[in-house]
Amino acid sequence: MVTIVPLPCRSGERNGHRHRMGLLLDPNRRQALSRIVTRLNAPLCIISYIVGVGWFLGLAFQPFTLHSYISENSMGSTMVDEKFIYGERALSYAREFSAHKKSAGGSPVAWLERTMRGIGLEVYTQTFVRTLPFPDETTERYMVKGTNVYGILRAPRAASTESLVLSVPCSEGQNNNQAVGLLLSLASYFRGQIYWAKDIIFLVNEHDLIGMEAWLEGYHDVNVTEITSSVMMGRAGAIQAAISLEISSDVITSFDVVVEGLNGQLPNLDMVNLFLAFCKKNQLLCTIQGKLQRNDYDTFPVYVHNLQTMLLMVLKQGSGRPQGDHGLFLRYHIEAITLRGINSFRQYKYDMVTIGETIEGMFRKLNNLSERLHQSYFFYLLPSLARFVSIGIYMPAIGFIILILILRALDLWIKLSRPEAVAEDGVAGAEQDTKPSILSLATPIVICHATGLCLYYIPVLSQEMATDHFPVSESEAVVLIAIAIYVAGLALPHNTHRVLTGTGSDQGWMTLKLISLLYLAVQLGCIAVINFSLGFILAVTIVPVAAVVQPVGPKLLFAALLVLVTPATTLLGSIFLYRELIEYPVTFLECWQIFLQAIAGGMLDHYLYGSLLFPFIAFFVYPCWLQLWNVVFWK
Repeated sequence: MVTIVPLPCRSGERNGHRHRMGLLLDPNRRQALSRIVTRLNAPLCIISYIVGVGWFLGLAFQPFTLHSYISENSMGSTMVDEKFIYGERALSYAREFSAHKKSAGGSPVAWLERTMRGIGLEVYTQTFVRTLPFPDETTERYMVKGTNVYGILRAPRAASTESLVLSVPCSEGQNNNQAVGLLLSLASYFRGQIYWAKDIIFLVNEHDLIGMEAWLEGYHDVNVTEITSSVMMGRAGAIQAAISLEISSDVITSFDVVVEGLNGQLPNLDMVNLFLAFCKKNQLLCTIQGKLQRNDYDTFPVYVHNLQTMLLMVLKQGSGRPQGDHGLFLRYHIEAITLRGINSFRQYKYDMVTIGETIEGMFRKLNNLSERLHQSYFFYLLPSLARFVSIGIYMPAIGFIILILILRALDLWIKLSRPEAVAEDGVAGAEQDTKPSILSLATPIVICHATGLCLYYIPVLSQEMATDHFPVSESEAVVLIAIAIYVAGLALPHNTHRVLTGTGSDQGWMTLKLISLLYLAVQLGCIAVINFSLGFILAVTIVPVAAVVQPVGPKLLFAALLVLVTPATTLLGSIFLYRELIEYPVTFLECWQIFLQAIAGGMLDHYLYGSLLFPFIAFFVYPCWLQLWNVVFWK
């Protein structure tokens, strides 16, 4: 039998514990603590917002960044002897491809099949058809038909269990002709080498992202976006990594690395660092966001340059749109980047041999992988190619801003639990208020979310009716209906409390605002984990206004502030900022046209590729904003 003897407790510890419990149980002390929290709430919120924004601005400063390095041991050295010599052959292939594409009026499928077979690849084709929910702005087409052509180079030294992909989108016009030529010349060179341990797939996809989505769904035998495609007769091993090429000139002055993928996903940082390492080895100029790197890290102009580069990445990542074909690979846990050739820096010129050597070196290093890339970072920001900001450093920026919502919610909870504290704060008559009924709070919340459901479903469903009664195209009808529902939503929710009993109390709007603040905090916290840039853009605009709005005081000022931070206005401001950062400023009318195209593009991206931005705004952000609008107009 075991006897449990309690340890002796020293009298000092016992008295200290009782003292702490007394602090929480004593009503007078709890009241004093509540008053301190209430009085310091506004200064703490201001300090938290300043710290959050300042933290983000400081991310471009060198002490906040880390120097880029390759984490994967099998790719840690560029000691590879590249011997690519088919530069002229690449240009010859490009000229032939351009001529056949022009005569065929699209992708020259027969010529690509014949050329790939002549090189010695296993050649397969995939036809696909995608019916659009509404015509796109550029071509006004309802249906997209195309054919993807791909050739497989089987690994001579291993079974077909793993593979790599080199893809080139077959774009309209004269775009990407040189990229197809380089792809075919690389396939010809790779065919003569014996060191490959992974299959290599050379893919020419038609209609850019739509063709790439069709190929990925067919390769993995899934149907995510309702694309109809033929059965794929040829497959290689599990895809480990992919590179997408975009080259439209015989002479390239630099390569721009594109990393932003679908829904803000980013490739493993080792992919970016590997390309940077081979660019340094071959003295190939590389950029990010179209901006050259600078080496004098300690000067203020360099800080501004890095901040602009990081802001461009934030705006692109926040859009949720894949910035290249690589962005769709990331959904399937395939690390991929897009390399975009630029011909604008006239003092630098590189031929196809140098470019081919760089890509050859990357594939030889990826060929050495014994497992998927996993050791480096998947969440980061890039103020420059040579330095990065990890998730542990940039997350406090949005954390401090979300803290404002928690502080304001705590302040409202204290006031609701102690009505006399409300009266002291200038809101008279709260002590006579009765608690709001569930109906009085549930009704505006339900109506706000019903408005969001209408914003999501009605524009696409009612496009035919709109085109029958108004002289607009289907795409214009969808955008205009969405804007009409968005604006009409401002007039609906804030009138609901007028027909409900007991909703005109101060406790009613305070409870609704408390719910809205906590709801917004959860939204921003969740989206920041998936897409930090989108969460930060929304937080830095809507949070300070959400913290101050109330039906007491300058109501028109609060309403104007809410309109300025609505998601639509935030999108319009982001377009202005983006065009300023890329040094292509626009007038307000031009910005409005881009704004309308962005709305249509965001909706199409959701239906075609599964982008989450449109449903996230319609189902969560916009209804939460309407709840705050309801608070302002509470009677």
